Amino acid sequence: MAENQAPASARQASIERKTNETDIKLAFNVDGSGAAELETDVPFLNHMLDLFAKHGQFDLKVEANGDVEVDDHHTTEDIGICLGMALKQALGDKKGIKRYANVFVPMDEALAQVVIDISNRPHFEFRGEFPSPTIGSFTTELVHEFLWKLALEARITLHVIVHYGRNTHHMVEAVFKALGRALDEATSIDPRVKGVPSTKGVL
Repeated sequence: MAENQAPASARQASIERKTNETDIKLAFNVDGSGAAELETDVPFLNHMLDLFAKHGQFDLKVEANGDVEVDDHHTTEDIGICLGMALKQALGDKKGIKRYANVFVPMDEALAQVVIDISNRPHFEFRGEFPSPTIGSFTTELVHEFLWKLALEARITLHVIVHYGRNTHHMVEAVFKALGRALDEATSIDPRVKGVPSTKGVL
């Protein structure tokens, strides 16, 4: 094994976060098999996280209780926070990773693109408009909220572009599939990379 390549078992983290609005336990394994155990009060988010884990080949376990009697905002936002924290912790010093990824995913008539730099510089850009403000009871503006908090806490640069689509469900689904696949590529170990992939010598 290359000296900069951590064993798969090392690239995982568990986060617990409890506030007056949510109670979340989250476990994340970068080098998983796509297994997801999801228990939240937001069914559509469960569906999206399942897609994310499957297409990223991550293992993801989430137990979340939140004030969904108000709305889904706090639960969705705080899961994004916890997932970002877990990703940052699991990657550690980031030695040997590819760092960058650019992935397009179609979902029927919809096309989404996710571009990632695991840079230790949190930044989020979103381009796209959803035709419907809701999918079932889920408010589509929460897609932005989840992704922004994920990027912030993981300290990654994340660009999400929904190029086109007519069905809002398809458009959001394409985003989460692309997110999983892009993160999988960016976090994967490249045996050619010595140390961290930066001329600065640190990420």
